[in-house]
Amino acid sequence: MAHVITRPCCNDGSCVSVCPVNCIHPTPDEPEFMTAEMLYIDPETCIDCGACIDECPVEAILPDDQLEDKDEPYLQINADYYNDHDVDGGLVPPRKSPPLPDKELHVAIIGAGPAAFYAAQHLVTKQSVKVDMFDRLPTPYGLVRAGVAPDHAATKGVERTYASTASKRNFDYFLNVEVGKHVTHEELTERYHAVVYAVGAATDKRLSIDGEDLRGSISATQFVAWYNGHPDYADFEVDLSGERAVVVGNGNVALDVARILVSDPDVLAKTDIADHALARLRESNISEVVLLGRRGVAQGAYTNSEFLALGDVEGVDVIIDPDELILDPASAAAEADGTLDSTIATKVRLAREFSERSATAGNKRIVFRYLASPLSIEGDGAVDKIICVRNEFVDDADRAAVTPSGDAFELAAGLVLRSIGYRGTPMGDLPFDANRGVVPNDAGRVTTEAGGDVVPGLYVTGWIKRGPTGGIGRNRLCGEETAAAVLADFIAGSLTDPIKPRDDVDALVAGRGAHRIALAGWKAIDAAEKSAGRTAGRRLLKIVSVEEFEKTAAAAEG
Repeated sequence: MAHVITRPCCNDGSCVSVCPVNCIHPTPDEPEFMTAEMLYIDPETCIDCGACIDECPVEAILPDDQLEDKDEPYLQINADYYNDHDVDGGLVPPRKSPPLPDKELHVAIIGAGPAAFYAAQHLVTKQSVKVDMFDRLPTPYGLVRAGVAPDHAATKGVERTYASTASKRNFDYFLNVEVGKHVTHEELTERYHAVVYAVGAATDKRLSIDGEDLRGSISATQFVAWYNGHPDYADFEVDLSGERAVVVGNGNVALDVARILVSDPDVLAKTDIADHALARLRESNISEVVLLGRRGVAQGAYTNSEFLALGDVEGVDVIIDPDELILDPASAAAEADGTLDSTIATKVRLAREFSERSATAGNKRIVFRYLASPLSIEGDGAVDKIICVRNEFVDDADRAAVTPSGDAFELAAGLVLRSIGYRGTPMGDLPFDANRGVVPNDAGRVTTEAGGDVVPGLYVTGWIKRGPTGGIGRNRLCGEETAAAVLADFIAGSLTDPIKPRDDVDALVAGRGAHRIALAGWKAIDAAEKSAGRTAGRRLLKIVSVEEFEKTAAAAEG
């Protein structure tokens, strides 16, 4: 018997450090960890000790004799990884941190998503480090709360790890407090040794085509925030009256959007989806979602686990035309000689299996179109159709290189969602690389420009640090790297002592109209949502009004 990592894997990496035989890869020390879709257990090396099961925050690891039918494919997915990766068993040596100076270190973290929490988690293990976490929203956890799909409850299990960090005596919340409005960047640098920005990538990339701003053309960012109960999007209008929606892009967010659009509302009603979204989805006419991917099947931006899981959605067929499963020259050559990367090989195999399935009469449909790009969106004031062009591979060594073939086609649609990536935005007076959409930095230390001088006491982590790539696991490594930089600079004496005490921040933000929500207030909100959820037979019922958040928190904080 061996253990198997399954779909909910968040790449958190906690399991790696507890494995006594080093059979879980890629590890945070391996370059591939930064881009890996998930982690994998080598069935030949695993000794079935079960240590990883207890450590996994999302319950993604199971003994192979306890797999449900839907998880059986992960036996092969885990094993296939080791077809082209070598693993040497052995104990993982512990790491010791150097001692800190004999004084307190005060750190402000702006943002409350995964990268922010992993930085905080690393910092609060030192009792002399005091961390204050700021977020403009009344709730923490960033995209884990407002981005992870409601039917992915296991992934949201990482919130337990973040809650443990927030409960530390040397940690405080300043939720519902906006930096730049209620407290300035300069005021923070006066009161903290270090200020860490973990503000993510707040906007989506645009298609830059005609008709993109027609009614019914929206971003996946907006749609996801709407169905997840983000207070900024509680009143957002989504037109679901048409029979077809088109999603431009085929990453995991695009798959989430497609799945939510065609899932049975009675199934979604058991999740933490926002009530307003559930009500609209019950009235939806959408029966088909088409996903447009600019490149071929081997370059599908989704992870294999999310792709595979689409086949388990009740009442939904995954439709792929086998004639569109064209490999680029490099992948075709690698497949022919048996050297195709195992992750890509799995991606291609799954698509071929989907293409061989028969459609079921009456089922809704998720249709994958590869090698297709949008040219324009058309309609009289609102979306009516999208004009697309078929692409073809350029015959060179770059498997991603495509060019329009000139062969155009149109799809009638009442809703078009762009899902081609996120982009960071400038944050106050911080340096900003407009080309990459990030704050220039060196291992998390803010620099004046790319490769420029370090700005003492300023740090970044997460997507604003490295760009919008990678999920929870990569954010952990990213947050820990930034936190390590803060501690190293503190030890080196390169951080300037605050010129004002941080004790007045609460009064400062209150004087500017902020209704700060601290830990007690957040716990009251969390308890109220979970209590309402239990009554309704759901994980929780989300509050979506800032006023109600403030009212619920105030009752607990006095």
